[in-house]
Amino acid sequence: MTTLLPTGLPASLLAATVLLAAAGPAQAADAEAAQALARRSNCMKCHAVDKVKDAKPWREVAKELKGKPDAQERLTKHITTGPKVKLEDGSEEVHPIIKTKNADEIRNLVDWILSL
Repeated sequence: MTTLLPTGLPASLLAATVLLAAAGPAQAADAEAAQALARRSNCMKCHAVDKVKDAKPWREVAKELKGKPDAQERLTKHITTGPKVKLEDGSEEVHPIIKTKNADEIRNLVDWILSL
């Protein structure tokens, strides 16, 4: 049995609406700011959106992480901790750390990459 509220809406629908409103609107990544940070951090030396350079294109990275619940966490850790990475030519090197400590800028860059 569905419980109706005085508004005539089922309680479950109202609860879902309140939860979505509390979560706030989804924020789209600021592509221009993300790309500026990527340029300042020399990411473009090895990465491109669609082309293979020394490292995977970001679109490929996004495709590999799509649907994974820890995608944002994994990518954030990757760009902020300097892990060893294997390049397209098979060589290995330490991945450079992003040139910001600002969590919002890092989150924006990660969101932009994952949106590709």
